[in-house]
Amino acid sequence: MSDKNTMIPESQSPFFSTKKVCSVLLNKGLVSKEQVKIIAEKKGFYFDKLEKTRKLKYNGNNIKIENPVTIIDVITSMNLKMADDPSRSVDEEVIYQALSRDWGLPYKKIDPLKLDLNLVTTTIPRSFAMKHLLMPVSIDDGYLTVSTSNPFNFEAFEDVARASQMKVKTVVSTKSDIIKLIDEFFGFKSSIAAAENQFGAPGVDLGNLEQYVRLKSADELPSNDQHIVNAVNHLFTYAFDQRASDVHIEPKRDISLVRMRIDGILHTVYQLPKNVHSAVLSRVKTLSRLNMAEKRRPQDGRIKIERSGTEAEIRVSTVPVPVAFGEKVVMRIMQPDILFQELDCLGLSSFDLDRYYRMINRPHGMVLVCGPTGSGKTTTLYSTMRYLSSPKINITTVEDPIEMVHEEFNQIAVQSSVGITFATILRNILRQDPDIIMVGEMRDIETAQNAIQSALTGHLVLSTLHTNDSTSSITRLLDLGVPSFLIQSTLTGIVSQRLVRKICNHCKQPYKVKADQLKEMGLNGFSQNDRVTLYQGTGCQRCRHTGYHGRIGVFEVLPYSEALNQMTTMHTSPEALREKAIQEGLVSLRESAVKKLLEGVTTCEEVLRVTWEQV
Repeated sequence: MSDKNTMIPESQSPFFSTKKVCSVLLNKGLVSKEQVKIIAEKKGFYFDKLEKTRKLKYNGNNIKIENPVTIIDVITSMNLKMADDPSRSVDEEVIYQALSRDWGLPYKKIDPLKLDLNLVTTTIPRSFAMKHLLMPVSIDDGYLTVSTSNPFNFEAFEDVARASQMKVKTVVSTKSDIIKLIDEFFGFKSSIAAAENQFGAPGVDLGNLEQYVRLKSADELPSNDQHIVNAVNHLFTYAFDQRASDVHIEPKRDISLVRMRIDGILHTVYQLPKNVHSAVLSRVKTLSRLNMAEKRRPQDGRIKIERSGTEAEIRVSTVPVPVAFGEKVVMRIMQPDILFQELDCLGLSSFDLDRYYRMINRPHGMVLVCGPTGSGKTTTLYSTMRYLSSPKINITTVEDPIEMVHEEFNQIAVQSSVGITFATILRNILRQDPDIIMVGEMRDIETAQNAIQSALTGHLVLSTLHTNDSTSSITRLLDLGVPSFLIQSTLTGIVSQRLVRKICNHCKQPYKVKADQLKEMGLNGFSQNDRVTLYQGTGCQRCRHTGYHGRIGVFEVLPYSEALNQMTTMHTSPEALREKAIQEGLVSLRESAVKKLLEGVTTCEEVLRVTWEQV
């Protein structure tokens, strides 16, 4: 379709004309002259397509978006390759960054974790924000910073200045980011505000000491209230968007905190009014099939969520916070693409990976994966089971709770209330003709003994143990009361692991450091006069200016050798076991982390935070 029949609205500003935008992209080397011709020829067709999609999305919606389809949207939808880097596309962010430089204005990738919910939602109305595609993001030195995709909408900025009674500074952001965040923040705020009004009981907080009762009508039941349903849905969506592994909802005296763990670090993202805390908690309990009436005992449940065609499991744990504030809930998000990985992508070195393959490819024996909560043990075990699974073998798991339902495994959930524990189910599991058994955790002598009996009878047993390193797992089994001869007969190997944050690839920069400086930080193994090249993230929009994006494992892989076997007695010294393991080639957690440091994967700070110098 020619442009005579379909015209892209460009009249509001010459800065958004096809000629101007293409000229900027061409001058920056982002597109070629041939690509500019393609844009000119095909822009009408892509505009029609985008306009139809927009009308379907906003049909019946009273919110008006000024200039909804622009040449920037058209170029983005063409998915052109960058002229100077064909591995990347000319996407919306690339275009707005180039334009902002040409306009002499700062570009800002909005970080939702740093936005103030009240500032975003109370400064201007939602309808005004959506109509003009702008959003307040911060207040600094009396100036209100407003993020916008059209920095030439001066009339709208004057309205914002009058409404806020502050001077306005503008930064450029992508239109899609602004629309998405306006929807999320205003949607969450309106849901919480409506719920606060509905459940706005007098400010009496007696917690677990005694119950304050306010009779509610049938339409005020917290778990079914539509505002609460929307608020909890916003929380889940936000957690997925931010790559959170855990969501904490923590009651305090006057507020309720929502914190999310991203790349191993907790961030406070919301402060909820205290009088909606119990309503939010009831909704979570309803979704996870927990007892809403039980507020004094810990409970565990699970939720399965589908998002963008992908299913994820959410493990829910509630505990009563001592004395006064109510119940706390922690939701762990288990996503298939994280839990099920190729073994060579976990972070194992080629040397340790070869050792690990030899352990798990044995027909029988026991392999232990060790580390604290949140160290990636479940990912290692699930990835291992998927590597081993085939139609020819039967993999049976006993978990508390089941982390991720997978059809290739036969998974059994521990249910103490009906007498199904790790120990009791292991007594019966052998009648299910398993080839490989995975025990979620060895936490007592009975579980350990039954797991060892399974390994003795020709099965490969995988399990976890909470210990600090690989060699201390042997003494931990002895401390539990497992006879040394049973350990000697069944143990195949032990893996200890931790997770370190990876340096963000978009802002990764090299720097030089002297070897003696590394030695002062406890990092040894360098010649005194060496100048070592290391890397760090300087901070960018992609990593929220943390310098890190994602995590990777560091491992300590210990095959249970004949020498270690002979040393395993009730009087075994952990230090002697470790010394022997090092002699046999054990690469410690610290050494594994230092290798990642020298490879430019992580930083000194992460190595020191996650590992320790074994004496």
